[in-house]
Amino acid sequence: MSVFKSNKHIFAQIIDDRRGMTLLAASDLTPEVKRDKKGLKKVEIAKVVGELLGQKAIQKKIFEVVFDKGCSKYHGRVKALAEGARAAGLKF
Repeated sequence: MSVFKSNKHIFAQIIDDRRGMTLLAASDLTPEVKRDKKGLKKVEIAKVVGELLGQKAIQKKIFEVVFDKGCSKYHGRVKALAEGARAAGLKF
């Protein structure tokens, strides 16, 4: 699972490194998240994105991933996204 954050948005995707292919993706621009994010803080939105990605992964029978936060520190929005994915049942 690769995570990227900009000043305004957060993106996460599950990648199959062997095939070099993205299996699933979610961001705060995903329609399910976009319509529900009004009034939420960035950290809360990141947790919702993580929960959405975790739910999609479980539906596709992906239960365990390696977490790649890139150059970002593990706190704030990145940590909230990871906690959301774990809450949905994803292990890493």
